Amino acid sequence: MRYPIEYKKNFNDNLLFWLDKFVKSKLTSLSNRNVTDNKKLSYIIGQLNQGSKNIDELKQLAKNARNIGLIGINTYINPLDKFYRYIVEFTHNSIRDIDEETLSEFLASQTGSLSDASKKNYRMAIVAFFSFIDKQNEDKNGKSHQFRIELKNWGGLRGTSGDKLPSHMLDVELKRFLEAIETTKFKNYAQAKNRLLIKTILYSGMRVSEALGLHVKDMILENGFYVYHIKGKGNKPRIAMIKEQYIKKDLKEWLHIRNISSTFLFQSRTAKPLTQSYVSYIMDKILLNAGVRKEKNGAHMLRHTFATKLYQKNRDLILVQEALGHADINTSRIYTHFDKERLKTAASTMDDLQ
Repeated sequence: MRYPIEYKKNFNDNLLFWLDKFVKSKLTSLSNRNVTDNKKLSYIIGQLNQGSKNIDELKQLAKNARNIGLIGINTYINPLDKFYRYIVEFTHNSIRDIDEETLSEFLASQTGSLSDASKKNYRMAIVAFFSFIDKQNEDKNGKSHQFRIELKNWGGLRGTSGDKLPSHMLDVELKRFLEAIETTKFKNYAQAKNRLLIKTILYSGMRVSEALGLHVKDMILENGFYVYHIKGKGNKPRIAMIKEQYIKKDLKEWLHIRNISSTFLFQSRTAKPLTQSYVSYIMDKILLNAGVRKEKNGAHMLRHTFATKLYQKNRDLILVQEALGHADINTSRIYTHFDKERLKTAASTMDDLQ
């Protein structure tokens, strides 16, 4: 069903109406493979059909969906929450008044201190929202208002993908980090789980979301290797492998005490899925214990560390692409920047003149 662009007379209510419809579309289109409570998801969608009372309620509904395992919704709701609060401060008679210049000003004012990755998420969320309105609005004559928001010329990014070297640990830092995994203290119930979770990401190069989405049935032991069947970005299946010796002890201990009422490999004591903020908490404690501080200390640094070591050891870009599940090999090419052996050849260019 399509709606008039000015479905609600009040500007704030009208913008909230379209946000409700957009978030609902995302709740029904994002992968629900990891959702633990389908009835609750249906209830949330029903609430959105009725319309949220305000932006705080909409944000809470999205948070509730994330808490039951709907991965990816935060990518949209957080930028759109900021967008709504920003835009309603201006005097607008109509949602039609919003144009690329207004949106560029919003992005410039709200994302200045964020990383390029976060800025890209903001831009993606805004473009997706207005593209949704373009497709879903229609007046009584069958005509629709088209925003055609692209933001291609927004200058907020510091550089294109690949211009900035990813944060990773050097060998000496990695050794301290591995020692700290074993010595950092957590609650008894979480000790083996936390060690296993961090090692799983570090030794395989999985994304944090991929590790958190693992079910016990997704992992099998074959000839000294644990083989993981992963649903990556865009629900694309791939395989990851970890040597049995790296995680055998922690896995055995964790499987012995985990709550079997949930099929998730990693879960809370009450069988709820873990969140990315929980993984960040683990990382902060281990890094502090190891005395390692990087520009970006999140668990994604483990993936960069794995990929850097993988390329340095094998000089095989295709292998890096396959191991990390990159759709485009150019995404993997960033790790060639760490090829010191090739740089040594470049450094020898002037040797014949000495």
